[in-house]
Amino acid sequence: MSDSLLAAAAPTAAPGRISSWSLLLGNRLAAIGFCLLVVLALTALLAPLLPLPDPNATAPAERLQPVLSEGHLLGTDQLGRDMLSRLVWGSRVSMAVGFAATIVAALIGSVIGLVAGYAGGRTDNLVMRGVDMLMAFPYILLALAIVAVLGPGLMNALYAIAVVNIPFFARNVRGVTLALARAEFVDAARLSGKGHLSILATEVLPNVLPVIVITMSTTAGWMILETAGLSFLGLGAQPPQADLGSMLGEGRAQLFTAPHVSIVPGVMIFLIVISLNLLGDGVRDVLDPRLRSGALMRPGPRTEVARNRNRPENRAPDAILNVEGLETGFSHNGQYAPAVKDVSLHLRAGECLGLIGESGSGKSVTALSVMGLVNSPPGLIRNGAIYLNGEDVLAMPEAKLISCRGSRVAYIFQDPLTTLHPMHPIGRQIEEAIAAHQRLDRKHLRERSIALLERVGIPEAAERARHYPHQLSGGQRQRVGIAMALANDPDVIVADEPTTALDVTVQAQILDLLRELQEERGVALLFITHDFGVVSEICDRVAVMKDGRVVETGETKELLSNPQHDYTKRLIACVPEIGQGREFLSRVAPLFRPESRS
Repeated sequence: MSDSLLAAAAPTAAPGRISSWSLLLGNRLAAIGFCLLVVLALTALLAPLLPLPDPNATAPAERLQPVLSEGHLLGTDQLGRDMLSRLVWGSRVSMAVGFAATIVAALIGSVIGLVAGYAGGRTDNLVMRGVDMLMAFPYILLALAIVAVLGPGLMNALYAIAVVNIPFFARNVRGVTLALARAEFVDAARLSGKGHLSILATEVLPNVLPVIVITMSTTAGWMILETAGLSFLGLGAQPPQADLGSMLGEGRAQLFTAPHVSIVPGVMIFLIVISLNLLGDGVRDVLDPRLRSGALMRPGPRTEVARNRNRPENRAPDAILNVEGLETGFSHNGQYAPAVKDVSLHLRAGECLGLIGESGSGKSVTALSVMGLVNSPPGLIRNGAIYLNGEDVLAMPEAKLISCRGSRVAYIFQDPLTTLHPMHPIGRQIEEAIAAHQRLDRKHLRERSIALLERVGIPEAAERARHYPHQLSGGQRQRVGIAMALANDPDVIVADEPTTALDVTVQAQILDLLRELQEERGVALLFITHDFGVVSEICDRVAVMKDGRVVETGETKELLSNPQHDYTKRLIACVPEIGQGREFLSRVAPLFRPESRS
């Protein structure tokens, strides 16, 4: 198949990132909170235009009217004032004070956090110790003390609530700024001649801003609740002005005779606070670029398989692993983009099949599809079949598929530092891999884990078993990954570029180890790489992938000596040889001319 045909068969451009509105409204609870808050905020803002009676007008003759009374939808209070009117105006005051306190606390706290985190050293210690002193006091008691000094009133309540919440913003912003101040892009800005204020404004603040917004969205509800608490105690809004807290405080005397007087403002406080908290979760999702790309959606235990998939027959019944017509793709924002198309491979016992191609050609997606490890969402296997000893993996029950992972098919991943758990010793992690499929007591688990570490060449295995991943070198971590893959004597091992991150010497040792273990145990090995030098050393057969398709398959020696596909020729030509010099460029250049790709 020529490259032009492959380009024609390639998928259209991947769909764009999920929009902010789609991500927000896709979170049902956040959408409910947003809609509820919009309704409440609009009602409060339009209070002067609504046909409501004077909220402070008393009518003793109509005191304590029940809900749904004529002319009073929510009844009246102990002075005959209309509850609906006071509720709307009171919500307006409470939300205004709460939001204003949030903005004040965010501005002051963020400046403190930015300065402390960026300056570091003594400045950081001095500023943050002062913040710690504020946090040492219970914030409600501190707010009460501030209002007691300044005197009752809404403005004083606003100041008190803002002051007690400054430490929350300061500590959150300081933590993020502390990490950013040592980042490479900040060092580059400093070396380019930018001043401290310029760096804070253009480099640090844009990265901290999402944290500030998220903190505001999650604390605004608490500030409204705290404002209502001060007013409930008579330290906030003063008669005849109404806010939700003062209404609640006035109604507690009628809790048994006219419960609606206290229940109505209590329900309104609950609705405002819960809507802000739900919306805060949605705002966090919108501001996280990984969530907007769909990368952090919670995956299921297996890759989703289309119900109407085309299921080809097993054309290699003697193979231990046979992939037939596999098509795996990703769904984003309602659109599907295939990453692997019509891939067919087979692997026999004791055989090593090399899967080679440039980055993005679909090698890893193919390998992860074997055991349903492509994250869903957004992954989807739309067509094809994967036969393991003649049994279709894609049709297996979930429990059986999970039991096959590690016991029949094991994986060795590219970067063991990210796949090994940083908080557990390596010995315990190998024991966990064994215990997932075998019932052994603690003593035998430890003995077997140490034996596996010794087998893969870890010196002083009993001592090393107590070490954590960060205490090992890259080659040793990769050997631990191989030991975990061998823990349950699998039939197939999928090695996804296991030597890419290693130096040449360690790479050769890992390849020798894999070859030795393969011959010793008769394991079938699917070796993914983009290095033809590695392929020539370890693989019996090679499959070349481009744009999600297998373009050529053959015996290793024959394919390397006589490649048929133009893409394979270009890949092999790109492998330099010592001493070629200009001959290398003269050999490669013709292969990349437009006429050579037809």
